[in-house]
Amino acid sequence: MTTKQKQSIWKAYRFPIILLTGIVLGSLIGIQMGEKASIFKPLGDLFLNGMFTIVVPLVFLSISSAVSNMANLKRLGKILGNLFLTFAITGLIAAFIMIVVVNVFPPAEGVNLKLQATQAIEPFETADQIVSALTVKDFPDLISRKNMLPLIIFSIIFGLCINMIGEKGKIIANGLNALSDVFLKMVSLLMYYAPIGLGAYFASLIGEFGPELLGSYAHAMLIYYPVCILYFIIAFTAYTYFAGGKQGVTTCFKNIISPAITALATQSSIATLPVNLEATEKMGVPKDIREIVLPIGATMHMDGTCLSSILKISFMFGIFDMPFEGMGTYVSAILLSVLGGVVMSGVPGGGLIGEMLIVNMYGFPAEAFPIIATIGFLVDPIATMINASGDAVASMMVTRLVEGKDWMKQRLGAHAQ
Repeated sequence: MTTKQKQSIWKAYRFPIILLTGIVLGSLIGIQMGEKASIFKPLGDLFLNGMFTIVVPLVFLSISSAVSNMANLKRLGKILGNLFLTFAITGLIAAFIMIVVVNVFPPAEGVNLKLQATQAIEPFETADQIVSALTVKDFPDLISRKNMLPLIIFSIIFGLCINMIGEKGKIIANGLNALSDVFLKMVSLLMYYAPIGLGAYFASLIGEFGPELLGSYAHAMLIYYPVCILYFIIAFTAYTYFAGGKQGVTTCFKNIISPAITALATQSSIATLPVNLEATEKMGVPKDIREIVLPIGATMHMDGTCLSSILKISFMFGIFDMPFEGMGTYVSAILLSVLGGVVMSGVPGGGLIGEMLIVNMYGFPAEAFPIIATIGFLVDPIATMINASGDAVASMMVTRLVEGKDWMKQRLGAHAQ
């Protein structure tokens, strides 16, 4: 290997290596110090708060600018159509894989948990949840990371209206594009602090919750984590090969490490969005596609959640000695896993809503909620990693469907000229 090749590899992987080093050091500190490592949490919160502060205006500006600057609205329809097709197919594949796995390796087998009483869970109103997931009651509620899906819908409609008024809207469209670049520059500056912030955050998490991993949930985790790792390697390789052949696979895994690590540490697809936007730009994904697919994907494309939801449902069936079998059970589990993914909206801890939905829809007693919530916490880091990095993969697949199988060669050729 030549010196030039080594420098190229170091340049490509320098930041992920530094970021991973910070997280590993933070984890070792957390193991060594235990609960005392919570003193580092404020340093981690600084980074996380910075990301969350930037992400709401970034989502609005990136989507509305992409739609408003789109000369061909037919292309927008094509992007959205292929986006939802891609999300549905990959989600179904993930759910099917986990259904097969939990039937071969039942996650609750040999698990002996002591049930703890909790307050009665109020009935879950599905229709109300759908309305609140899609809309907000007042405009100020849009400016919150807790309402990302309504914000995305508003941004698309806002961008469309700018586009539809023609020449008069170009000034606004150009302004939105410039503002989007400003916020992306803010993200790049914040990422200099990421190794320290994420290292501190991990030190606190490991110090406080590390021993919990050794409890009675270990069997379920021994099933889930390997499945996620294999899904990351095998499924993403297959998806990116479809998207761009061997070059697509190489390009993806060269740039996907930073989003994957950020998602693993922050446990939030929304917090990972700025890093994802930067990574997909390096992958060659067109601006309009990445700025539409990624924000929507951070809310609605959750392969990791589909995997974890099936695991949770199967685990609860085993705990209460109910057979997890039959087409009706499988179909309902898949629908709940997809619905849970949309409801979570990329917010850390938002999975509690999806878990309440599982408890109530299957008629489990209230005592089941703390059990399933604990599983949700344990699977959340790697599930979020699959969710967020899968958004980048999906953006490559959508590009393949929109621009044709030679899109990557054409873009590389254009850059070379």
